[in-house]
Amino acid sequence: MRTQRLTATTLLLLLAILLAAAGCRRKQSDAFVMALESAPGSLNPLLKNDAASDRFRQLMFNTLVHKNEHFEYVGELASNIVTAGDGLSVTFTLHDNVKFHNGKPLTSADVKYTFEKLFTTDSPKAASFFETTAPTNQPPNSNGNAGAKLVKQPIVTSIEAPDAKTVIFRLRKPWTELLANATPVAIIPEGSFENQEKQPLGSGPFKFVSYDAAQQVVDMQSNDDYWEGAPGIKHLRVRVILDANTQQAELRSGRIDLAINTSLPPDAYLSLGQTNDLQLVQSPGSNVQYILFNVQSAPLNDARVRQAIAYAIDRESIVKSLLLNQVRIAHSILPPESWAYSAGQQYNFDPQKAKKLLDDAGFRDPDGDGPKMRFSTPIVMKISSSNAVVRQFSGVIQNSLKEVGIPVSIESLEDNTLRDAQRNGQFQLTTGRWVGGNQDPIFLRDLFITGGNFNRGRYSNPDLDKILAEAVSTLDRERAKALYVQAQEIVSREMPMFPLWYFNNMIIAKKTVGNINAEPSGDWRFVKNLTVQNR
Repeated sequence: MRTQRLTATTLLLLLAILLAAAGCRRKQSDAFVMALESAPGSLNPLLKNDAASDRFRQLMFNTLVHKNEHFEYVGELASNIVTAGDGLSVTFTLHDNVKFHNGKPLTSADVKYTFEKLFTTDSPKAASFFETTAPTNQPPNSNGNAGAKLVKQPIVTSIEAPDAKTVIFRLRKPWTELLANATPVAIIPEGSFENQEKQPLGSGPFKFVSYDAAQQVVDMQSNDDYWEGAPGIKHLRVRVILDANTQQAELRSGRIDLAINTSLPPDAYLSLGQTNDLQLVQSPGSNVQYILFNVQSAPLNDARVRQAIAYAIDRESIVKSLLLNQVRIAHSILPPESWAYSAGQQYNFDPQKAKKLLDDAGFRDPDGDGPKMRFSTPIVMKISSSNAVVRQFSGVIQNSLKEVGIPVSIESLEDNTLRDAQRNGQFQLTTGRWVGGNQDPIFLRDLFITGGNFNRGRYSNPDLDKILAEAVSTLDRERAKALYVQAQEIVSREMPMFPLWYFNNMIIAKKTVGNINAEPSGDWRFVKNLTVQNR
């Protein structure tokens, strides 16, 4: 009898395990599945700023501020933001009724804790809150340079939490970039930093359930107490799928519900959109493809040659025939939705004007009837070897430039090698894509000011330096806009970088998915508002 009782107990346990497993499988089959094309650097939202990590931050966390459809900084967790008249403090008032996923109410102590913890890390998100300066009272060394190491100074001198709903940031100097740098900083509960990697805990629309690192799958569930209203999706799964062919197969099979802005070729998007069970949703995006000139390399050190190259490229034809109207022509690095946008001088396809500019620059057609080469050696254009679309449109550009007498040699490099060459100025002509950074006009300073962080073309214009320095430091929005417009006019004339096109937001989803309204930024904030039929 004892043996029978044990056997019965064992059977009951096995039955319970099988039922739990079946329930788990049902839960997983009910999950709304999204594709992500790269693995997150970390699920701790304070540590990494790669695009994949940021997607999870947008799903599971909130920040003090975010960017609206015009890329202006507005409150998210903050219901009100007030900058002091002297610019030395910024006061945030928090929304009521915000709770973290563990039920703890959000207070100013959590905000203070989040930022103070961030400042102690080596996270790239922390670096932007500090500036590095040379000591002013240090005698020079034998080379005439300052004899001491550079000093890393915090711009935020203190954070105060005078009551549960008020946070005050004290600044060492007026600083217009506080809101920009606070935008990617997820607010976490006090005392939770060390556990965030394994158990992300925020206040966002979705709660963390599990992360299978081997399968690269993150499962989440609806935060039914979300302060902006519960999401329509109850079980959300994000799968990392690196290969574009695998993404297509999974979408066609129905195992993926939605994919946004993954690296599918233009014809694949159209083909998938014509599948019975799938839909293609396009909307204007902000990420920009560009051609970058090394302005210190002859003959590209002459602005007229750079302008000639811009006029010689038939972007309309590339957009229609190669990119299948999945992009829109760009006239600035900033997207048109930006509050600071200005088109400046525009470059429509005009090969005759290109030839005239080359003549004026002293590179005349040898026999006057073209398309004889005007340069003794080709201009080298370095591109990514891993991107088929880049290879295709680079070939079209090469042929267009040949037609006006500019010989171009294309050199394909592995991505890391290409990025190193671009950072070190080891190129004449190259192409790339800016993702996210170009949404803020402050980025114009980083791209074009002398010695700027991303000034890889070695461009320098003292007048532009003054304009951008004033633009990023003024608290007067109208004055800042006028300065940014002036800056874009100068950049468009001198052409250190030629913006080609902005990529549309490209979404493939099942036809049962509704309310697909992605913002120009391509952020995943729209996921909380999706609707799904018959799930």
